Amino acid sequence: MKKIALLSLLCALPAAAFGAENPMFGRGAQNSVGLYVAQSTGDGTLFKLVEPWLWEFSPQTLFMFQYAQPMEIFRLPARINFELTQNVAYHGGRGLSFFAAGVSWDVALLQWRGFYTGVGVGPYMRDSRDRWVSSRLVFGERFFIGYKIADNMTVEYFTQHFSNGNFTDPNRGFNFTGLSFNYSF
Repeated sequence: MKKIALLSLLCALPAAAFGAENPMFGRGAQNSVGLYVAQSTGDGTLFKLVEPWLWEFSPQTLFMFQYAQPMEIFRLPARINFELTQNVAYHGGRGLSFFAAGVSWDVALLQWRGFYTGVGVGPYMRDSRDRWVSSRLVFGERFFIGYKIADNMTVEYFTQHFSNGNFTDPNRGFNFTGLSFNYSF
């Protein structure tokens, strides 16, 4: 019975976003820029994104600039993003710095009274390999909850995971949690 209830809820959530305006953009806006700042929650799998009791904050800070345009994916409000990411590691050998550029797609699954929630995924190319992920090509997955603070401004709380999908070893992955501020025009 619990599985049926969960499946019904998952099917109903995207329906709440059908036909609505894109909550990640202002009325009539066709562009958006965003600044993301996040703290590392340690290495590990994608599942650490939704299990905060497993987070182990480590000495890495992520800065990301995002340029986005609105779109739809299966009639759901979405955005396509070009992102430049800089991970700054500190305290010597514990963390790992890298620069990455990538393209991602975010989909708003649910919106209500200025709040929205969604998921995103996309490939990124890093400038280096390291002891956590041995490939330069990585994939980013993101979960986010946003709020429209003005018609053309949003703030989002997000968690993000970078890994190579087990194409090479090691693949411990990078996990982050943080805030973003977005301005649409």
